[in-house]
Order: sequence, then structure tokens, then C-alpha cells
Amino acid sequence: MRKLCPTSPSYPPSLPPLSLSHTTTTTPAAMVEGVQIHSQQAKEAQQQILTEDALKFLAALHRTFESTRQSLLVARETIQQRLDAGQPLDFPAETAHIRADPSWICAPPGPGLEDRRVEITGPTDRKMVINALNSGTKTFMADFEDANSPTFANMLNGQVNLRDAIRRQIDFESGGKAYKLKENPAVLIVRPRGWHLDEPRVTVDNAPMSASLFDFALYFFHNAHELVKRGSGPYFYLPKMEHYLEARLWNDVFNFSQSYIGMQHGTIRATVLIETLPAAFQMEEILFELRTHSAGLNCGRWDYIFSFIKRRRADRSAVLPDRKDVTMEVGFMDAYVRLLIQTCHKRRVAAMGGMSAQIPIKNDPKANEIAMNKVRADKLREVTNGHDGTWIAHPLINDIAMEIFNKHMLGPNQYHVRREDVKVAAADLLNTKVPGQITVEGVRSNVATSLAYSAAWLGGNGCIPLNWLMEDAATAEITRIQLWQWVKYGMRTADSGEVITAAYVDRLVDEIAPTLKSAVITEENLDIVSRYLKAQVRREWPSEFLTSDLMGYLAVRDGCPAAWQRSVL
Repeated sequence: MRKLCPTSPSYPPSLPPLSLSHTTTTTPAAMVEGVQIHSQQAKEAQQQILTEDALKFLAALHRTFESTRQSLLVARETIQQRLDAGQPLDFPAETAHIRADPSWICAPPGPGLEDRRVEITGPTDRKMVINALNSGTKTFMADFEDANSPTFANMLNGQVNLRDAIRRQIDFESGGKAYKLKENPAVLIVRPRGWHLDEPRVTVDNAPMSASLFDFALYFFHNAHELVKRGSGPYFYLPKMEHYLEARLWNDVFNFSQSYIGMQHGTIRATVLIETLPAAFQMEEILFELRTHSAGLNCGRWDYIFSFIKRRRADRSAVLPDRKDVTMEVGFMDAYVRLLIQTCHKRRVAAMGGMSAQIPIKNDPKANEIAMNKVRADKLREVTNGHDGTWIAHPLINDIAMEIFNKHMLGPNQYHVRREDVKVAAADLLNTKVPGQITVEGVRSNVATSLAYSAAWLGGNGCIPLNWLMEDAATAEITRIQLWQWVKYGMRTADSGEVITAAYVDRLVDEIAPTLKSAVITEENLDIVSRYLKAQVRREWPSEFLTSDLMGYLAVRDGCPAAWQRSVL
């Protein structure tokens, strides 16, 4: 198990040192033996959410499951080493009997999850929670992960906001405007952070908690019984999994947690985002492990592209063109979508489509119509492929998505669309033939998006509009990994013929960064992420996640002593 460093701070290489100007060194007395809270931020929310009983639950989960989590993270590294050595991904031989067995199916939909034709996603900010629940969509995925910057205040205030929304006590006024939850709001689903992330501001036995367990446990502990009483249930989206054993871990956590609070097993429902390349080869196994709690799978398209590049980092043939050219219609993306739909409907659960990141373009009707037509085409492709629902990022997109799904999906879902015509082989999921080019504008766009989003994230904003798209951490990861890949393999821009080198990226960073300063993007944070991006394109292999690398900045600003930070590299 990886341990904290008690003597000196440990930072990712080539990063500037953490500023201590915003920190405190106070270590609060533990309410529960072995549990420490290393931040004074959001004290009122701490008092409401980090209660003694809640901390006991966190400690029980950590002590029961942390060693398994750590072993699974080590297993990821082992698999990556095999891929680097040239071993191709394939459907696991040891689970062929699970894929071949037609008899097993997953649990029926939980109350309110029978019809999920349009889902809206967003962070857990109080106003955004109200607007999303009032949007007219069927469900709202409240996001503690990629659409969220995990400052301690954001994490704990988000828990307060969801608790209040469930109890219909979230109404408030701001700037003379009243925000009120309407009757029959969207069904609430929560996405905790992934298995790879730590929660350094809460430690158990001198080790940071799993961020996944922290987010899941606090929401579940405070709200599960109340949700059931109100005719719903504790529903989750599970991100970033790479192996069916990681799904097994979640299922074990669910069973433990339901027993802990005296809830009937099988009450929880979880939808897994298939957003890593290894997981695409294990969809049936993931459903099988979670079958008593499963609510289906989702096409996490942006992170999937990121993972496609990252897991094939040693494969020059896997170099992709400009981000805009990697659409859902290209070979490897289309194969993954068709296999997901077939797999879900074979096991009688929802096959959810991906995100339309477009947001309305004000004061430019022509540009707005072009953008909205892209949304229509995307949603039409999804519903005619057989998806049971789709994601949107803005309430004003709901009418477009709902109209298309209402027209083409007459029942609550499309489980009956078995897609038995689909035959997807491993080679289809690994197909690197993607039409398109690497252009000067593509490189510039990646630099600008990576810098702007990462700097906003450091400033506490995890979901920002850029060029009329609602961007989250997945986009920043794609842009970072593409820049690394293009430098690694000495690619040339098709229009200028210039080789993309680290020095070329440096010039663009120095040129673009000063133009990005805004109310949510400070010069200090731009400097940090500029140095980070320059360091990344010089690495032999890219970092696994920028959110892991940059988390130390948030933690120390929240009050964690620098000596308690550990490197994830």
C-alpha cells in the first residue's frame, strides 16, 4: 500500500513548488479514532456532513476496502506494462463462460429509472442543482467528478446541496432572484470520483481516503433511507473503471454499505461509464459483477478517446488527428457504441448515450442553428442505434434531445432492440483508421483548452464554457494527451509541415496563456498549468491523470500540511 510521506513534501517532477500562502497547519482532534480532518474550509458544512457517525462509516469502508483498491491500482500499472511491451488487448479468456451464458440478466430498473431518455449533468453548486432538477429532463447526474473542481468546500457544500434537494429544502434567493425546486423534479443520480483518486483532506490511520468512497459514503449515509422513503433510491454513476474486478469492488462496497445502515441488498443502482479502453473489452463482465445493482452502461465518449491514446501510448499507429475529427462515426468509436448497446440489451439494462457538450450561442442565430443541428444529428444517431437515453450539458438543449427521443423511442426504453446483427471483434475496438489531419489550429486549440480548463479547475471551477462548448476534465485530458502523443512521435502539421516538438508547444503556451486571464482564470494558476503542460510533453510517458497531479495544489490551499502530500507518480 502506498503511504503518506510524513517528513517532507513530495511533488510530481517538473512542477513548481506548492504555495503555502493559503494554508493552515492545524490538525483537528479526531472525532473518531484514527480519523483526521486536515482542513478548516467549509466549517458549517463539515459540522453537518462530517458527523461522528458518518466518520465511523468512512473509517469502516476504508479499513475494509482500501487494500483491495490499492492492489487494483497496481494491477492497472501491470497491464499497462504489458501493453507497452506489445501485448494486444482482447476479451478475457477466463471469463468467456460469462459472456457465453445467456441465462443471467441484471436487476430491473430502480424506481424512476425505467425511462432515462434525457439526462442532464453538472456540478453540485446549489443554483446549478436546482436548475438541473427543474430542467425537464428525466434524470440529473450530480457530478463530484469531472465537472467538479474538488476543493474541500465544493465537495462538502455539494453534499449539503444534494441532501437539501432530496428533502425539498434547497430553495434560496440570490441577487434578487428566487431559486425554487418545482414539483416532480428530475431523478437524482450521483457520480463519485474514480478509484484512482485520493481524498487527502481526510485520512484514516495516516493514509488518505479513497475519493470514491468519500463521495459515495457521505451521500449514501445521509440520504439512502430518505430517498427510498420518497419513492426513489440511492443511484450512482461509476467512472473510470478499467477491469471487472474494480466493478466487483464496488459491488462489495454496496453490499457492505446496505448492511451497515440496515437497507435491503439490491436497493442501490449503479450505471457504469465505459470510458476506458480496457473496460470496452469487459462490458459483460462488469455488468455481471454488478448484476444485482446494475442500471446499465454509458458511453463516456471523451474519456474513452483519452484512454484510447493513453493505453496505446507505445503504439505509433494509434496517433490520432485533430480532436474535432475523432467523432462518434469513426471506426473504433462506432464499434464501441454498437457493442455497448448490444451488451446492455442482452442483459436487460439501459444503454446510455454520450454527452452533447454544445450550449446555446447567444446573439448569433446562424451559428446557433449550426450548433443545434449538430446536437440533433448526434441524438438521432444515438436513438436510431438503439440507445435508451442521452446526456446534455445545458437545460436549453433538453427540448431538442427530448423531441428526437420522443419521436423515435415510443416506449420507456429500447431493451427490445437486441442488435443481434452486431459483430464486434477486438480489431474493431482497436481500429486506428481515423480520417483527418493534424493542423496548426488543432495544436493551438489543444493548448488553449488545456490551459484554460486546468487553470479554472485550480481556481475551483470544474465545468466551464469554452467556444460554446461546456468543457470538463475529460476534454482537458484529451488535449493534454494528444499534445504529448504528437510530440512523442514527431508528428507534423498537415498545413504548415512543421514538426510538433516540445519547443513548438512551449511557444504556443507562452503566446496563448496571457490571453486567457479572466475572472475564473488567474495569472498564478495559469503559470502553474503552463509549467505543467510544458513538463508533460517532455515526459517519456504521460501522467495517468492531470487531476491527480494537480490535486496537491487544492489540498494545500485547503489547509493540508505540505508534508502530508504524496506524489502520484
